[in-house]
Order: sequence, then structure tokens, then C-alpha cells
Amino acid sequence: MKTPTLLWSTAAVALLGLTACTGDDEEPTPECGEPLYAGGATDEAWRTLVDAQNKAQDSSRAVTMVAPEANQTYLSTDSAPLWQWTSPLRASLQRPGRPGTSPVARPRDTGRSMLAWLGNLLLPTAQAHLPPYTGDLYWVKVQVPGRQCPVELLTSELQWQLDDGSWQTLREAAGQALSVQVLSAYLVQNRITEGPYTLAAPVSFGVAGVR
Repeated sequence: MKTPTLLWSTAAVALLGLTACTGDDEEPTPECGEPLYAGGATDEAWRTLVDAQNKAQDSSRAVTMVAPEANQTYLSTDSAPLWQWTSPLRASLQRPGRPGTSPVARPRDTGRSMLAWLGNLLLPTAQAHLPPYTGDLYWVKVQVPGRQCPVELLTSELQWQLDDGSWQTLREAAGQALSVQVLSAYLVQNRITEGPYTLAAPVSFGVAGVR
């Protein structure tokens, strides 16, 4: 007679094999992982933008950067800056939006543990999901020379108060040419109805070291 432990192991192996065969694995996360989130932005809305980002060739309704200005230089001793922009999506369209939420950026999700993942296979539980997002969204990406992944934020706000971690990464790139690009879109229930739009050219800026 098989022991409970052996039965448990057999069930786990069988379920793993079934999952592999049926293709029910979770949607893979892009190599650079998720961005920071602020305002009402959600990971599901972000995945919608990921799927559409290669189509973003239209700059007709892109944002206008207020800060940083083109070729602006920050000092590495400065406090983390506040970046701001305006958007036709926000200015010209009157639509019901999501309730106000905190603009504080949230760090990347480190992912579930293998034990939790396996446990959910054996004893499925309901996954918590935020309501489908409706509103304008802004995906801000800062390209840093020599760094594979950009410093990035997805937000429903018209600003980004850079968090200490992001600012430290930019400070460490003092003396190099940095640039920021913003992808924007309007979503209804996690589906893009306008956009995506991008700046015709990224905004260049720099950070100067202080001796």
C-alpha cells in the first residue's frame, strides 16, 4: 500500500505533467520583469501595453514632457527629481476614471515561491486580481547606457517622483547620455481604445557628478 507521502508526490508529478501538456502555465514575464507601479496602474494593464508596444509608432497624441526638459542636467547630489508631463488623453477627454489612489511607486513583484506555486497546483485557490483598468496610462522608460533593462514606471498619474532606488541607478550613470521615453494609451476594461502613443524622439538628459 502506498504511503500518504508517496501518493502526494505522485499527484504532484501528475499535475505538473498535465499542466505542461495543456499549456496552462502562467503568462511568461518579459525578461526585464515588471515596472514600478503608481496610481491606479495594474500588472494586467501593463501586460496589455507590453503586447501593444511594438505598434507604438504614432506620436500625434503623445505626452509633452515638462520635466526633465531636453538636455537638462541634474547634479548627482540633488534630491530625487519630480518628473511631470501633460497629455492630450487627460486634457481633452472627459471620462469616468478610477478612484484616486496613492502615487507612490511600488517595487517589482519578486514572484511566488516554488512551494506556494506547487501548493496552488495541488490545492487551487482563488487568485486576487484588481478590477480591470479604465483610464489613461503612462509607461515611462529611462534608457541607461550599458544597462540591459530600463528604469521604468507604469502610472495613471501625470508625474513621477523618482524613488530612491531609481534615482540611485541614474546617479551611478553620471556623465553618460540618458534618455526618457513615454508610451501612453487609454484603456477601457484593460483593452486599449486609443493609442498607444510615444514621443517622436526620447528626451535626452544627464546627471553630472560632483568632485
